[in-house]
Amino acid sequence: MLDHIGYPVADIGKSKKFYGAALAPLSITALMEVTAEQTGNEAHVGYGANGKAFFWIGTGAKRGGSTHVAFTAASRAQVDAFYKAALAAGGKDNGPPGIREYYHPNYYGAFVLDPDGNNIEAVCHVAA
Repeated sequence: MLDHIGYPVADIGKSKKFYGAALAPLSITALMEVTAEQTGNEAHVGYGANGKAFFWIGTGAKRGGSTHVAFTAASRAQVDAFYKAALAAGGKDNGPPGIREYYHPNYYGAFVLDPDGNNIEAVCHVAA
């Protein structure tokens, strides 16, 4: 089981605004910020729920390629709200909300590219 995941972003201020808006419908918020002075290297922002940060973005050199991160949604309505909020925050469509039967009959997801081109998804596995 994963405890947390993180990756560098090109513009932490822009990405903080994007993720703050995009993840809010999933009840995921910024819980912690760590400065470069504190780490002796790079700044980080931790997003999570129930007092636990499990998704981190930070400054630093971006590695080649993009990353895919999928966040669990409690309902299809949350997936829809994530998609709308992410697009309004500057994300780019990478697959509108809908059933992806090739994964399983109740796989309802939406995909958005973040400011760095990472594929961010919200997915609900519950039947309608």
